[in-house]
Amino acid sequence: MISTSPNPSTIVAIATPPGLGAIAIVKMSGPKSLEILQALSKRAHFTPRHATLISVYDAQNALLDECLALYFKAPYSYTAEDVVEIQCHGGLVVTRLILEACLAQGAILAQNGAFTKRAFLNGRLDMSQVDALARILEAKNANYAKTMARQLKGALKDFVHMIRHALLELLASSEVLIDYAEEDLPLDLNTSMQTKLQQTLNKLQSTLSISQSKAAHLEGYRLSIVGKPNVGKSSFLNALLLEERALVSEIAGTTRDTIEEVINLHGSSLRIIDTAGIRPSEDKIESLGIAKSLQSMQESDIIVILFDLSRPLDDQDKYILELLQAQSHKNLCLIFNKNDCPFQLDTQAILDALPSLRLPPLFLNTKEPCLPLLKEALKPLFEEDNFNDDVILASLNQQEALERTIAHLQEATRTLEDSELELFSYHLKDALESIATITKPYQTEEMLDALFSQFCLGK
Repeated sequence: MISTSPNPSTIVAIATPPGLGAIAIVKMSGPKSLEILQALSKRAHFTPRHATLISVYDAQNALLDECLALYFKAPYSYTAEDVVEIQCHGGLVVTRLILEACLAQGAILAQNGAFTKRAFLNGRLDMSQVDALARILEAKNANYAKTMARQLKGALKDFVHMIRHALLELLASSEVLIDYAEEDLPLDLNTSMQTKLQQTLNKLQSTLSISQSKAAHLEGYRLSIVGKPNVGKSSFLNALLLEERALVSEIAGTTRDTIEEVINLHGSSLRIIDTAGIRPSEDKIESLGIAKSLQSMQESDIIVILFDLSRPLDDQDKYILELLQAQSHKNLCLIFNKNDCPFQLDTQAILDALPSLRLPPLFLNTKEPCLPLLKEALKPLFEEDNFNDDVILASLNQQEALERTIAHLQEATRTLEDSELELFSYHLKDALESIATITKPYQTEEMLDALFSQFCLGK
């Protein structure tokens, strides 16, 4: 553990977003927190962990606000230091005045992530919990946020401890075989070690696979609306949003650029992208829009494809089907538009061209509200996005640490099969060192500054 200064400064920050609101919070941490609170409130006694109604004054004895104050005595606080929270009326001016009054009493302005950095340095949080907190702050998926909350409580730390315990047992067994090779040891000890090693390796590989597939949903989902020109894509976007977000015209090629909006669907953020109509084109401007549409398809998790039921299948539709066949591994949702018109489209030919569809096709009219139908169609996909009690390695650093651990254990497996016990122990020690970096602190102040600067003020 990195040691802290015996006399750290007292830091202060506004811990709520700027702007008007019912309540704003000014937060302090450090040895002078209580002293500053007493000076601002002209009150001597504060019961730890009890809300106290106070009047806050500046250095000139001018009343700034009537507030609630909470005092958390070290080490029973977020940072393991004395912490004070002043809950004042929300507003840019009064909050700033209270912050300046704290600074005038000797506090210094906190940088981004300074409170969490102190919690880490003081042993209140380990690296896995710090990372979980960062993910909670930016999560756009409800199930993901719940998983990170469990890891903030120590689920990932417990997982790492369990793996380290299993590896230490294997290392101990290996050392016994090396030191007492001439003694009467159990005949099945080597076989037992191979079994335990494979079980641990399987667990790590499963965790890495789940992490790589689930962690991508931190930012929610991207959904692209594609189709040939004038098929109703912009009308579909407007029907989803219940507003005229996109310009609608009977002139084909009206949409020349992507239009994006975000909605919440089944507890996840869904970024909807209305793309330019896709067709072979000689027009330079339209071609740029089509190129963006193709890029959007490649980057999206869900592709909604519109076809016009009132028109026969044409070369433009077939061109889009060819493009979609290269994206068949993704979640494709077919929408047959204009179901209020006589059907001329060969829908079966389209379904035959895309045999691996996971989502049911929809027959609808984009002139009517479409969100309930889309919500129901995508429900199976969002229900699959269930993290259960899985441990998720959300950051790239954590996943790389697990990959290194797996690589060392694979080498250990090979050396154990060849009864090269000294090398087996060597690879086990490397694996132990790699898995420990998920919770072990970084070693330099510069790396800590880079990590915690990603947090917001007040954290």
